[in-house]
Amino acid sequence: MPNVLKLREAVCLLGRFPALAGLDLDLDAGGITLLSGPNGAGKTTLLRLLAGLVPLHSGTGSVLGFDLNTDRVSHRRRLALVGHDTFCYDDLTVRENLIFSAKASGRKAAIGESAMERLGLSHVAGVLHSRLSAGQRRRLALAAAFGRDPELLLLDEPHAGLDAEGREILDEILRETYATGRTVIIASHELERTRALSNKEFSIRGGRAYLVEQA
Repeated sequence: MPNVLKLREAVCLLGRFPALAGLDLDLDAGGITLLSGPNGAGKTTLLRLLAGLVPLHSGTGSVLGFDLNTDRVSHRRRLALVGHDTFCYDDLTVRENLIFSAKASGRKAAIGESAMERLGLSHVAGVLHSRLSAGQRRRLALAAAFGRDPELLLLDEPHAGLDAEGREILDEILRETYATGRTVIIASHELERTRALSNKEFSIRGGRAYLVEQA
């Protein structure tokens, strides 16, 4: 299987603090990988590094074949990140945000429409992002990510802010994504739930990654 990402001695600094401290990580295409570990271990920084949002201060890295030391932008059209920020526009409606996100990745607007329906947002399609509830904003962020039809999907605590129905919908979509051979990386503290979805786990501790043997 092709390699999706490779990091060697990766160091990322937050100020002077090494959020990633010589991290090594290899991941082949396909499957759902769980990133576990305590708060402040480097999980969010790792996802942001893979998305090209923070630089490598030392070490080497590649994502989807692009060198993170020389090009942190080109691969972004082929991935999606759902983090603590929604990356949606307050002055656009739900539908407009999804169409914009899909087209920005070179996808058809219909994919965004389909994601809107799957995440249960059709009834608020014409509502501005600024007027959505916190749970609806979370669903919209997820719909925007799935609407990009990414090769690599990066999720930071994706179940946070969702009600029980939203969590079940997300789990179902993740299982379908797994079946298509797409690659998903989830950082989460909800270990029982995400371990049931994932086929590989790395524990992030002290800015380094350790493979966890799964039962």
